[in-house]
Amino acid sequence: MNSILVIAEKPSVSQALAKVLGAYKREDGYMEGNGYIVSWCLGHLAEYAPPDAYGSQYKKWNYEDLPIIPQEWKLDVAEEKKEQFDLLSSLLNRMDISYVVNACDAGREGELIFMRVYELSGSHVPVKRLWISSMEDSAIQEGFRELKDGSEYAALYDASVCRAKADWLVGMNATRAFTTKYNRRLTVGRVQTPTLSMLVERQKQIDGFEKTAYYKVRIEGNGITAVSENYADKVEADAVAKRCDGTVALVTKVERKRKKSQPPKLYDLTTLQREANRIFGYTAQETLQELQKLYEDKLVTYPRTDSQFVTEDMADTVQELLGGLPEVLPFLKDSMEVVDIGRVINNAKVTDHHAILPTKAALNEDLSELTAKQRNLFSLIGQRLAQAVAGESVSDETSVILKCAGYEFQAKGNRMVVEGYKTIEKAFAAVVKAGKGANKADGENGEDKNVLSSGIDEDMVIPSVSAKSEQHFTSPPKPYTEDTLLSAMETAGNKEFDAETEKKGLGTPATRASMIEKLVSSGYAVRKGRQITPTTAGMKLIEILPDYLKSASMTAEWENQLLGIEKGEVESTRFLQGITNLIKMVLHGCDTISEEELAQFDTREKIGDCPVCGKPVYEGKQNFYCSDRECRFTLWKENRYLSGLRKTVDKKMAADLLSKGRTHVKDFYSAKKDTTFEADLLMKVEDGRASFSLFFPKSKGRGKKKK
Repeated sequence: MNSILVIAEKPSVSQALAKVLGAYKREDGYMEGNGYIVSWCLGHLAEYAPPDAYGSQYKKWNYEDLPIIPQEWKLDVAEEKKEQFDLLSSLLNRMDISYVVNACDAGREGELIFMRVYELSGSHVPVKRLWISSMEDSAIQEGFRELKDGSEYAALYDASVCRAKADWLVGMNATRAFTTKYNRRLTVGRVQTPTLSMLVERQKQIDGFEKTAYYKVRIEGNGITAVSENYADKVEADAVAKRCDGTVALVTKVERKRKKSQPPKLYDLTTLQREANRIFGYTAQETLQELQKLYEDKLVTYPRTDSQFVTEDMADTVQELLGGLPEVLPFLKDSMEVVDIGRVINNAKVTDHHAILPTKAALNEDLSELTAKQRNLFSLIGQRLAQAVAGESVSDETSVILKCAGYEFQAKGNRMVVEGYKTIEKAFAAVVKAGKGANKADGENGEDKNVLSSGIDEDMVIPSVSAKSEQHFTSPPKPYTEDTLLSAMETAGNKEFDAETEKKGLGTPATRASMIEKLVSSGYAVRKGRQITPTTAGMKLIEILPDYLKSASMTAEWENQLLGIEKGEVESTRFLQGITNLIKMVLHGCDTISEEELAQFDTREKIGDCPVCGKPVYEGKQNFYCSDRECRFTLWKENRYLSGLRKTVDKKMAADLLSKGRTHVKDFYSAKKDTTFEADLLMKVEDGRASFSLFFPKSKGRGKKKK
């Protein structure tokens, strides 16, 4: 009897699938039963091989060996994952397998993870695709009833391959190019570098900001507070305040507007990460990790989505969720009002996956067993669904113009008429505040601010006002938080595209968190509380890189092309040719970097001049080396001649040898006499090689016996 092989991305997902499929028998590395074999990939089992796999010359980083552009790409299986790969390979080649189901995460990376293993195994078994947005039993069952042919996802696989190759090509070539040119490790990435550039640009704006004072005049009377325009001169502001104080003010204009605020959309991953950072201070990576656990535990739907809507066929599911949410999120009982489910439905705006939702299974779970982070995120998702279908918020905005002593002053007020969805927003903020997880700025939306009396009319006279001038200062731009950085990454380059362009910004919802983490782990950015700022190393790196490598719009255009490959609208060869052209542009630019530029960035201490070519000599771990890689001169710290004298070349000795060809040493050792002695060490260089001899000045003795 033939079996169906199912391969998921993680063991936990495989266990959930096996339970639904009836594969209960545990084997080493897989589960079996009811005609199914269910195994897993452990994430990326295979990655593109490092450069030295394409030639031993690439083991050392030499600028002259660039560019490295593989003609046939090689994949390496991580040593710690080789056992699982070998198992999958054997399963994929079993004669009793009818077909294999790719059950890896339903997205670009999941496709890549599976197909790499499939291709490396050499299997020819037919492939079918499981594409689900929830780990609920019913969703899994429906997904297996509607398996698609694997070939339908060939374009998605092409896009994932192109993304991986592009990252490898840019990372390996640009990193090696700038590292070897500047003689220090400089990491360059296709998405990482333009993201760092945004951080650096913001920091420059902050560092270069000069605080400027300005002045306003505030008048008060009959419960109305109004302010003047800005004054640059304190004397002028003081004079205005003096003229107005104690005098009559006249209401010359009253303008009332009714403002309607629409409920927010459902969460996609980036929006949820931003909110979690703003409200709870979670990093984007923390949010994604906890969401993945909630997804695997069948409590929320697939997290790596860029959609904020659901499809028409989910209307009943949404209705059922809304009916049960108040039982698991009690703060919704008195605040929730379902007005329009249709607001969250839009088939055209759902691509691979719909917006993030709680699952129906979660309605029967005890959330108290979750971690605090998981409870917070689940509550955030649940209340967002409740807000999205609630009524609009309505407020009355009043603007009043007053004239006093010939000067105009303005007062504004806001009065809530219908809270609508903001009732839920405030109820959630109260729960968060009670749990001490809130940012103090949250939960204030919807509250009345400077409410002006509805009895204010034009030509109303205020018989006497008090007036005073107040000093204010201009404010610098704020440092990025992960909230604002994610927003900037999402919209990067938008201004440079046509309105019809489907913009993707820097990276994708699934990769932005890892990009931020790479910047921090590489030492180019640092977290300070909720802020994320560039380090000195990050600032220096951006300073020396060409504009096109820092370009957010170019990287965003690549993301658009990858999306085009997914849709079958862009040829993968065209995309990769563009990446190859970029690498050639990088190398051409590196060829034109002046020696002065390289030296300016170089933080190494010059020890002396090379006796062969005259270029600077620097200190390494084991030697003193010429900065010209084509020069053969090297002064080793340990060499055969000096080993018998129990001496190594230190920095001072090297400086003397390079400048004078000799250095005086007081503690050479004589094994024959078991004594130390003084002598001059002479260096002679022939054909790039250094040889040594000793010279004994007449005035110096042969030393003393070593104790």
